[in-house]
Amino acid sequence: MTRAYIRPRGYVRVQGPDAADLLQRLVSNDVLAADACEALLLTPKGRVIAPLLVWRRGEDDFLLLTEPELGPVVLEYLRRMRIASRCEIEPEEHTSAVVLGEGEGIPTRDYGAPAYELLDPPFEPQPIDEGLERLRILARTPRWGREIDEGILPAEAGLDERAVSFSKGCYPGQEPLARLHNRGHVNRTLRVVELDGDAHQADEVRYEGNVVGRVTSAVPGLALAYVRVEVPDGAELEVGGRPARLQ
Repeated sequence: MTRAYIRPRGYVRVQGPDAADLLQRLVSNDVLAADACEALLLTPKGRVIAPLLVWRRGEDDFLLLTEPELGPVVLEYLRRMRIASRCEIEPEEHTSAVVLGEGEGIPTRDYGAPAYELLDPPFEPQPIDEGLERLRILARTPRWGREIDEGILPAEAGLDERAVSFSKGCYPGQEPLARLHNRGHVNRTLRVVELDGDAHQADEVRYEGNVVGRVTSAVPGLALAYVRVEVPDGAELEVGGRPARLQ
């Protein structure tokens, strides 16, 4: 049986002759390369303003899906940066469902298995449960307010691999992202941790007695955590005073 889950969202429409050009200049990914892509709005220093799912519904018609609390942020930012671009930028009202399996909709890689996001589904999806959260953690998919905030670099969250183009034209935040990609490295990344019991957001991750990270999301027996890159895969850890293991 198909499983479908409520996916809270904020929605912003960008529509008009200059819609594609405006988005190409402002978001981190190439919105012309596919009908849908992940992207970011970034500060000039490469920090995340908002994660986006950009859906091209027509030649000059884009729908941006973001976290519900960030809808007004995205709307205000795009309107402020529009200047003379010939396009309208307006909120839209929809409901979204994540459907596991193959089907018609906006593809999503958030759960490490075939899935898509369906707008205004003709059925009642169920609330997000532990099983879906477990899939997200195993796929190392960051979520706003847990793994992503204004202090996170995209490369730390693995977003440079899925939401950033290093070959398209300029956009805010491109220079520091490209510099880090070409010449540098981050000190921590998102890792999956196997737990002996439960953990909570912000629990310390310890390795050989030293604090090497913190938990961002958890379900029984499993957590997602920012961990220093020098900690090897398979390392024996301690989380919340209990044994744990880095996948």
